[in-house]
Parts: sequence; C-alpha cells; structure tokens
Amino acid sequence: MAASDGWVLTTTDAPGGAFYLHGDDHFRKEEELRRLVELHLDPSTRDFNLDVLRGTEVDAETLASVLATPPMMATWRVVVLREVEGLAGSKHAREALLEVVQAPPPGLALIMSCTVPDRSKAKVYAELQRHARSTAFEAVAEADVPGWLASRASESHGVEIEIDAARALGAAIGTDLGVLDRELEKLTEYVGDAKRITLADVEAVGTRIPAQDRWRWLDMVAERRFEEACRTLPTLIAQGESGVGLVIMLATQLLRIGVVLESGREGLEAALPPYQRWLVKNVVPQARGWTLPELDRAVIELRDLDRMLKASSHSDEHFLETWLMGLRVRKEAA
Repeated sequence: MAASDGWVLTTTDAPGGAFYLHGDDHFRKEEELRRLVELHLDPSTRDFNLDVLRGTEVDAETLASVLATPPMMATWRVVVLREVEGLAGSKHAREALLEVVQAPPPGLALIMSCTVPDRSKAKVYAELQRHARSTAFEAVAEADVPGWLASRASESHGVEIEIDAARALGAAIGTDLGVLDRELEKLTEYVGDAKRITLADVEAVGTRIPAQDRWRWLDMVAERRFEEACRTLPTLIAQGESGVGLVIMLATQLLRIGVVLESGREGLEAALPPYQRWLVKNVVPQARGWTLPELDRAVIELRDLDRMLKASSHSDEHFLETWLMGLRVRKEAA
C-alpha cells in the first residue's frame, strides 16, 4: 500500500535530525508528522520549541533563522515545514533547507511534509530523500482499503470489523483514509461493548452502501456465477463503474487465481501486499473452479475487451455482458 523508501522512526531509534515525509496519502503522512512532533517535544516547553512553517509562505531569510535557533530549556527544538513543494520558486530557500538537512545542528528535529507535483523533475526532492530520514506515503489502492480498515479498527479503535463490512465501507466511501477513519469512530461508538462491526452495523449508522458492491460482483465472476454477474452488471454500471475499470479489476482477480493454481495459498500470500492479504480467504476457494487453460483464455479475452472498450462506440455493458456470456457458454459445455 505504502512503501517506505528509507526509514521509519521507532522509539528505540536516536531521535533528532531531518525527517522527510512525502507522498499522496495525506492522512497517514499527517499522523506520522504528529507522532514525530510528540516524540521530540517536552510538553512543558512546547510553546518555546515548536515552529510550524509553510513552504508556500516562508522566505529564505526566515527559514534560515528559524532552523538556526537552538532549543530553549529542552533537548529538542522542533521545526515543522509543511508544503515543502512551495519552496520550488525560491532558490535561496531551497539552498538554506538543504544545507540544514545535510548537516542538522545539535538539538534540531526538522520534520518536512511534501507532496511532489506530478511529473516534477526538480532535484531538491531527490536530495531530501537522500539526506533526510525519508518515508513515502503512497496513495492507497482500492484493494488495500478493507485490509487497512481491519488493521485500523483493531489497532486504533479496539474493535474488529468483518471483511464484508470493511468492503462495504470502501465501496461507499472510496480511498480517503481520513473519512474512513471517522466512519470507524462512529461505528465503534455505535457497537459499544460488542467490539465487532458487522455489515448490518454499517447499514444501521446510515452509510450509503451501493446497491451492488463491486467486490461482491467480482466474487460472482471469480466463483463462475456468470449469469448472476450478467444480471447485476447494469446496476454496477449505473452506479458509475466504468468498463475499463472493471476489466482491470477482473484481470487482477483472475491473475490472483492463477497464482493460486500455480503456487498454492503460500504463493498468493507472498505475492500480495500486506493490506491485500485479506483476499486470500476468498481467492483460494475460487481457484478450485478454474483450470489454467480456462484462466489463460479469459485473461486474453479481457485484454482484447480492454482494447474494444477504448475504441468502440458500443456501451461498456454490452462488451462486458458478451464476455460473461461467453464464459457461461463454455462452462455449460464443459
């Protein structure tokens, strides 16, 4: 889901120095920023030893001055620099920052938060990754959301969330982790001492669950319930799902099944990212209904289907239904 490109602080590590948090997942990036601040600051001298700056607002002279100020009556002085990308227009500010990052003065904890602009080739970002303690927080994929919710519910809220409930939340809300976490807070209060969140609980608190969950539909196809998948496809398309997006999901799921057929459960567990290992429980039994030749043909047809969806004026529903019916006919013939 999100990969560290160098370093993640733990309480057993020597603190201090320069920390560079970057990537498009703002929720986890902000959580790590707050954690680092609390780790370094003495609450009794917090007001004297915390400066929060923004790259879009600070000038080179102010930045250099703040970074050079020593701690007051404490071990650490913390400087938080948000929106590092805002320094792109100031060569002097970038130089002042890199000088400190390369050789942080004693007593300084510099915590930088950045979202690198798309297609940017500015060298400053590579330099920050090289010299600071750097962690990348990549945007989560849809397939990561149920696993992240299960982990978050247990670790941060002390409850268990059933995978169907987690899938429903992901389908309803998307990949915004901040919104998902707020929903978890609400659900935790709702279930109280039960300490377990079910699909019924998600529905009871008013979450607008799609009429056709894309995960359930994907399971229909993987479980070779092709007629049912055809029948529910129009609802899925009406909810805004695109044909190309569904083809990508289908191909990915069939490839997971292929891994099981070739390498077993252990092979799939090794191939999946940590937050997607919840899929193993579903994919392993689904693989029993397929042979490798059937799977190869279905994936090749999906490749061709992707090309047709991008080039033809026919509806997405038409092409997907044709593909599903072909699978159904071959299943019945077999």
